[in-house]
Order: sequence, then structure tokens, then C-alpha cells
Amino acid sequence: MSSAVMKPSYMPADAGAKFSASPAGHPETGQIKLALVIPTLCEAENIAGLICQVRRVLDPLSLPYEILVVDDDSRDGTGKVVSDIAAEDPRVRLLVRRGERGLSGAILHGWQHSDATVLGVMDADLQHPPELLPELLSAILDDRDIVIGSRYTPGGDLGQWSAARKFLSAAAVWVTWPIQKSKVRAKDPMSGFFMVRRRCLDQIQFQESGFKLLLEILVRGRIHSIEEIPFEFGRRFRGASKANVRVAVDYARLLARLYACKYRLRGQV
Repeated sequence: MSSAVMKPSYMPADAGAKFSASPAGHPETGQIKLALVIPTLCEAENIAGLICQVRRVLDPLSLPYEILVVDDDSRDGTGKVVSDIAAEDPRVRLLVRRGERGLSGAILHGWQHSDATVLGVMDADLQHPPELLPELLSAILDDRDIVIGSRYTPGGDLGQWSAARKFLSAAAVWVTWPIQKSKVRAKDPMSGFFMVRRRCLDQIQFQESGFKLLLEILVRGRIHSIEEIPFEFGRRFRGASKANVRVAVDYARLLARLYACKYRLRGQV
């Protein structure tokens, strides 16, 4: 199982997957900078529109930001679309992973290539509303460690999911309750739409395989304050969902690892 260790400053990929608390040039006591990662796999039909919407809502904030599109070697032209945009806007960057899959690994890969003090992620399929980004960032600037776009906090909604899918989602959330920290439990630990302060992840090793990085951050990160902002989960605009049996298997493995860590059962799992 692959993993990544968080260290303070940006390092090139061949130097190792490391982050730390105070990236060079952007100490947390000074300038706040946002790095928003958008993982992609065959999202050519969606990505240009999403980047346009993200820039439209972030530009008025007058805060440094960059958009990092981490593409898992798509064959539908996603990279070309992003490269064309990046050629005109240096705040947009394309990072291509070859021979790798997994949402968590893609997110970590993007964060590792940024010196930003605030790290964010959202889906490329337009199911996460870009207009919520200023609210997430405002809560971070209000000294929260992590801010989550939440479907389960009052005012949030799962949208047009079937009853069976809603039941499975609720069950997946319920089993995280014992391993979350009692004072900072999230109602939606499965969300893929959140921002976190880089210092909260310093020197922590995260699982790169799988799709539920937020849960591991909540359990293992240095999180002392949390806010959830409600949103309604939208319908995929174009393209196919990436959910499959592997997602469920990776989630089960992550749960086993986190339970083992929580209850010190490492030798038994």
C-alpha cells in the first residue's frame, strides 16, 4: 500500500512526497495562499467550464491562489484542454500522473507540488458547486483548521440519489463515528469538497490509494477546529462516475487501518 508523508515546503516529485507546516515564502503568520486541486480522469467535457467558474468566484477575493489539475493520464484530451488554459493563465497548472490511479493519491500529488498554506480539493464533474468556495475560504480565514462542504449538516442534501445509495452512504458515515475525534467530529467525513490548513498535515503519512482522504485527515491530522458548510450534491454534468467495487474495497482497507491505529491493533490487521 503506497503512502505519502506531509512536509513543510514544496519539493519536486523526485525528491519524495513530503510536506511541512510553513512552506517557503508563505509562512502561516503572513500571506494566505490557496492551492485548489482538481483530480481528473477523462473529464475533457467538464474541466474548462469548471476552471472558468472557479476563477470567476475566486478572483474577486483578491487572494493568491492556484488551480492544480492532477490528471491520471486521460485519453480523452483532458490534458490538452487544461494545457491551453494554463498557457494563458499561470495560476492554472497541469500535473499528469502515469501508471497511477486513486483519488487520494492525486490530491496528495497536487498538494505536494504547491507552497500554499491552505490546501483544497473539489471534483471535476460539477457536482461540487464552485460558488461555495468563498464560504469555505472565509471559514478558513476565520481560523478554522478544516472546512468541509457537507451534504449531511443541516441545509445539505444528497440530491437525486436513490434510496439504496443514500442508505449505503449513511452507513459508511456511521462506521466512522468511533474513530473520529470526539470534539471535532464531522457529519460528512466522506466529502470530497474541503479545505485544510497545511500545518495540520505536517509530517503525517497518508494512504495514497483510495478515495476518502478527508476521513484520514480527520482521524490522523492535527485538527482542532472544524466547520461544515451545507451544499446540495449536484448531478454529474457529463461523463461517467468513477465509483466501482474498488472504491468500496479501498474504503474497507482504510477503515481497517484507521481502526487498528485508533485501538492499537496493528499486529492483528
